[in-house]
Amino acid sequence: MSVQTLYTAATGMEALETKLDVIANNMANINTTAFKKDRANFEDLFYRQIKLPGALDADGSITSTGIEVGLGTRVSSTQTNHGQGAMQATENPLDLAIEGRGFFKVTDPNGGFLFTRAGNFGINATGQLVLGSAQKGWVLDPAVTIPQDAIDLVVTSDGQVQYRTSDSPNLQNAGQMTLATFINPDGLMKLGDNLFGQTDASGVLTEANPGTPGIGVISQGFLEASNVEPVQELIDLITTQRAFELNSQVVQAGDQIMQVAANLRRG
Repeated sequence: MSVQTLYTAATGMEALETKLDVIANNMANINTTAFKKDRANFEDLFYRQIKLPGALDADGSITSTGIEVGLGTRVSSTQTNHGQGAMQATENPLDLAIEGRGFFKVTDPNGGFLFTRAGNFGINATGQLVLGSAQKGWVLDPAVTIPQDAIDLVVTSDGQVQYRTSDSPNLQNAGQMTLATFINPDGLMKLGDNLFGQTDASGVLTEANPGTPGIGVISQGFLEASNVEPVQELIDLITTQRAFELNSQVVQAGDQIMQVAANLRRG
């Protein structure tokens, strides 16, 4: 029995170590634009059935309970919280924030599309709107090109990109932005660089103009902040650390019992 105690407690320590990794990543991304925090979900392992419920006892009566011993725990999944982050005013016309469920769609240089909530855009050498990332030039899709002589940029809540020039004070259209949604955003794959990839679990992509019901609107001059709550993460960190210590004490107790049993046999 004490040998099983060691293995069971070890599963708890392993699962809690994964949870600590998740918490550490959340804390590291407190200032990451539009970051969505993760949560580690646990599930218990299978049970050793010593006596099944409903078995007959010595008197021929049906027992109301049985004897079963669990064999530990494991991480069943890491689930992303896609809740809205706080809106931070930047007064930068190229900073765009989504209020709602949608994602910006960008082109993947390897083919296909990727998705992001981070709206810190820039303009590349050809005038196209791209994500403000030093890693790669992720181009917004549908592509929006800003002329070189544009002196003012306006992005409406419904995604129309407009500009003025020194020769014409009237607003001219540069393109129409769209937003993407998924029936199961938890099924999106986090790829780093503030990007998500579509998977079979995320479901079919739905694309529409901002302002469409259920998809969200765009706010120019704002960025969405990370939705990590530092106080809650600190509480989770402390409770996880204490739980890890308790499991380590169970390992020590199981080891001591094994030593006592070994000494009895030698005696």
